[in-house]
Amino acid sequence: MGLIQRLLRREEPEQSYAPLEGGSERPDGERIEDLEQRAYSRTDYYVFLLLGVAMLWAWNMFLAAAPYFQRRFDSDERLLRNFQSAELAVSTAGSLGSMIVLTKLQANASYPKRITSSLILNIAVFTLLAISTRAFLDVSAGAYFAFLMLVVFSASLATALCQNGVFAYVASFGREEYTQGIMTGQGIAGVLPCIAQIVSVLSVPPKQTQEGAPQESSKSAFIYFLTATVISALTLVAFVYLLSKPRSREQLSPTLDDEEVDPGHRPVTRKSIPMMRLLGKLHWLAGAVFLTFAITMFYPVFTQKILSVRDPATSSRLFQPAVFIPLGFLFWNIGDLIGRVIPGIPGLTLTARPRLLFTLAVGRLAFIPVYLLCNIGGKGAVIGSDFFYLFILQVLFGISNGYIGSNCMMGFVEWVDPEEREAAGGFMSLCLVAGLTAGSFLSFFAASA
Repeated sequence: MGLIQRLLRREEPEQSYAPLEGGSERPDGERIEDLEQRAYSRTDYYVFLLLGVAMLWAWNMFLAAAPYFQRRFDSDERLLRNFQSAELAVSTAGSLGSMIVLTKLQANASYPKRITSSLILNIAVFTLLAISTRAFLDVSAGAYFAFLMLVVFSASLATALCQNGVFAYVASFGREEYTQGIMTGQGIAGVLPCIAQIVSVLSVPPKQTQEGAPQESSKSAFIYFLTATVISALTLVAFVYLLSKPRSREQLSPTLDDEEVDPGHRPVTRKSIPMMRLLGKLHWLAGAVFLTFAITMFYPVFTQKILSVRDPATSSRLFQPAVFIPLGFLFWNIGDLIGRVIPGIPGLTLTARPRLLFTLAVGRLAFIPVYLLCNIGGKGAVIGSDFFYLFILQVLFGISNGYIGSNCMMGFVEWVDPEEREAAGGFMSLCLVAGLTAGSFLSFFAASA
């Protein structure tokens, strides 16, 4: 089998044509269409869906857990005001740096090992967070902030490992369905942590302060972080099962370590594509995706500060900060998921109109001042309506992010030559992460609002 895999790798770069319908065979005589049909597995699809969920779970978990972190920093006004922006900055900068390093280490990469390492790291991070809700509760706000930044950076490293490994590994299967499963899992990862946070808070009786205002219980935070540990552990078990399948080992051949590759076979060399050439062809789409995600990074800072216009002392727990804040994140992520689905509907894509996408991305700046009309920090709202905040502002802002971002990432292939597509994909991904990083640092200005 190893010999067959090496032969396939030798011949693959020379094959620029599609297999003949009904007559294509592998060197071992097996028909290609039969092999591809048998290669697809619904079980494998769900494993990749789980990997997509685990990939972005940490990111959304830290955002949805804002009420608990607010309680840990309520003794330090400076940390209370800036911890959310610090989370975003450390997370995005860590992911950007890690992605750059991992990209430079592709030659000897073992992508399954990267995926496994990311899941183990996530399990450790979430377990430490869960323990921190039951122990060391008397540490200072500054000490807990240092601990939080450490686990945020560790989670960003795990995310980078998972992103880098999963998309390379799934490419070896040659199945678009599996890639779609990963993207669907990422969308689900935006919604589930918010729901888990809300359920964990509502399942535990509220804790009262001396002033009588309800707070999020450490027990509910423990349940929430433990849920994340369970998700990562289940994903790890599922991925190990996927690796144990004999057919998965066959599909893995393009991502094997160097010692498993025939020493006499020279790897395929790819022509280097200058970034300036890609920028010249993709400047509208690159600018649109950069601006889209840079502007998006303002929403977490505002969302963790905006409270319900109802009196928390008399309203139901749904409108109290411990639930209302993750509810705001939930509505934004539902909008984002809707926005990601819309481009899949024929006639509703804008991939052929990059200038319009750039214009729409710039137009998203209008959402930022609208947040100032809401009940920031309980100081009162110009528009005193929770419906306006949740269903209009959050949902529409989320839809615009998912829709513009998806169109940009789907449409770049239409504007480059076939041999430039792989490099263009890396270039667009770099623009996306750069936008997240720039927006996370700019969000410090929103934190002082």
